[in-house]
Amino acid sequence: MSERRKPAFKLCLYIADHTPNSDEARSNLTALCARHLAGRHEIEIVDVLLHPERALQSGVLMTPTLIKLLPLPERRLVGTLGRTEAVMLALGIEALE
Repeated sequence: MSERRKPAFKLCLYIADHTPNSDEARSNLTALCARHLAGRHEIEIVDVLLHPERALQSGVLMTPTLIKLLPLPERRLVGTLGRTEAVMLALGIEALE
């Protein structure tokens, strides 16, 4: 019996519909995870226009906002996530050589 592996990184990206900044953040996060966290991550996308209660519950006041839930400690980043090296440093992700 094989135990299902849990992702090492659990991320939640709060966006506002398909605004340019939200689309850019989603694209940048997807690319970063594909390159540096392949098979080791889970991303939840929350549209604050559809689920404002989730944003309030999580204390999200601006979009796009990325919250790293796991591994601890929790970290929050606001913006398009375009500065890959800074995002990786903030999230504690080591670059693949």
